[in-house]
Amino acid sequence: MIQKEGPGWQIAMDSSRGFFPFMIGGDDWAIELTKNEWETLIPLIDDLISQHQQMQSVLMPEEMIALEIERKPWWGCLEGYKDSWSLQLILYGQANHERGAELFWPMPAAQKITTEMRRIWDSFQ
Repeated sequence: MIQKEGPGWQIAMDSSRGFFPFMIGGDDWAIELTKNEWETLIPLIDDLISQHQQMQSVLMPEEMIALEIERKPWWGCLEGYKDSWSLQLILYGQANHERGAELFWPMPAAQKITTEMRRIWDSFQ
């Protein structure tokens, strides 16, 4: 089991939990994720961060940017400045009886949780 948390974020992975081995959350909320939801989420976040990094050289420190990607079952938006950003995600319920959720991490919690997400992802690849 892996469990980490900090101001405004929390993450856990427990492979013994069966259908929902991953949990991510913020200050006042948390959601458990299936393996498939996790495996589709991390590449989407990586792509958003990569796009932001590519734009950093042309952004002024006070200039704001919003980047969006939709890749079922997720929609993601990274919004912020050259050196800091927030992250909003929507998990779409794809069929009857599948849940949906909206997730948000403000600056700087977004950078912290995505770093931990990537560490967990890398440790199990």
